[in-house]
Amino acid sequence: MKQQIKEYYELEEFLSSSLLSHQILEINLNNNQIGDEGASGLGSALENCKNLSNLTLCLGYNKIGDQGASGLGSALANCINLSNLTLYLFQNQIGAMGAQGLGSGLANCINLSNLTLDLYNNKIGDEGASGLGSGLANCINLSNFTLQLDQNQIGAMGAQGLGSGLANCINLSNLILDLSNNKIGDEGASGLGSSLANCINLSNFTLQLRYNQIGAMGASGLGSGLANCKNLSNLTLRLEQKQFICFGL
Repeated sequence: MKQQIKEYYELEEFLSSSLLSHQILEINLNNNQIGDEGASGLGSALENCKNLSNLTLCLGYNKIGDQGASGLGSALANCINLSNLTLYLFQNQIGAMGAQGLGSGLANCINLSNLTLDLYNNKIGDEGASGLGSGLANCINLSNFTLQLDQNQIGAMGAQGLGSGLANCINLSNLILDLSNNKIGDEGASGLGSSLANCINLSNFTLQLRYNQIGAMGASGLGSGLANCKNLSNLTLRLEQKQFICFGL
């Protein structure tokens, strides 16, 4: 019998539902101003959804900060049967601690095969990106991964920390990674390249590094790493910078 998708557009309606019964769940609360309190309440309820296999959370434009994001991370840590997770947290107020909390939660989701995480236009910085990387390092069964970190104040250390986590995801076949409008520089781009060299099963890869102060050395380091991805059949690179890359790829 095909499992039924349960959809909710009101937080209160979900909170009063039969939490243990949910297996495929979609909650759309975009632009609802739920804040940290609402996100934490949502997280507390999700902790009781022990049978979830597929979860989609749409929480963009909600003034969610570190407390709310960490609460969601704690909830995800209990959803150990998740195989498919989509989490939209764009345009919130999440910093390093919130991203680290999310990473800690994801570290327990070892059965994830499909993950979409959208943190566009928050402020997670280097520590937050590295915390996400640490969590992702445990998600060794990931096959399809989309990570949107455009406009998050991430520098070289954050890019390297994130890359170190991705290096453990050796089963990745499809990866979309957007780090545009940060400041990872040559060092960050080269570090990413070195890490991606471990993702030998990548088949389809889209990498956006627009406006990141990357020059020839960074592009060359990135290219050297990608040269190890022998199974790549489709590669899309966006490397537009404010200064011209003369050499590299």
